[in-house]
Amino acid sequence: MNKKQTLAKVNLYLIADKKICGDRNIEDVVIQAIEGGAQMIQYRDKESSDREFLELASVLQNICERRKIPFIVNDRVDIAAYLKVDGVHLGQDDLPPGIARKILGSSKIIGISAQNIERAKEAEKHGADYVGIGPIFDTATKKIKKPIGLEIIKQAGESLKIPFFPIGGINLENLGQVIEAGSKRIAVGSAVICAANVKTATQNLLKKIQHLS
Repeated sequence: MNKKQTLAKVNLYLIADKKICGDRNIEDVVIQAIEGGAQMIQYRDKESSDREFLELASVLQNICERRKIPFIVNDRVDIAAYLKVDGVHLGQDDLPPGIARKILGSSKIIGISAQNIERAKEAEKHGADYVGIGPIFDTATKKIKKPIGLEIIKQAGESLKIPFFPIGGINLENLGQVIEAGSKRIAVGSAVICAANVKTATQNLLKKIQHLS
């Protein structure tokens, strides 16, 4: 399955942020989320040392490989290349997608964060395979001035040819608004990681996407 086919099957994308996990074991969280239906996993870790990041990324990669789930690392193109993971997700201040592509090769998935439709279009132009657009709502994951709202979802649907994943504060309560705005795909962190039951929370999100899409 090529990367385009892989992304076409992803409706629920989990951002496994080690900081949000707190005392929870991130490996257990990822396993439970996959059991609940998460279809792609991104490992995000802004605090660990390079060695710790590499070791944990390798463990999570093995978990995802055994379950045939695409595994993405956040920011770290070097570690993505070394481990030969499925792809990398880059922010606006990370390596440009063109350079990441030269390092990783044409078969790997490259995702880009975008806070407005202009940046989303630019990411597509420079070879991104998908775009994460947001934050749609207020989110505890990142420090932001204000959410960008739902309108960008409609704009992305009208403007982009590549898949896009609304992100930021999306949960079971507001998911219907995201779908109504024009997206059948979401990326979530806290709504799953901080849930009392990770597997059930993931199942409920996926069921609602499938029911309303």
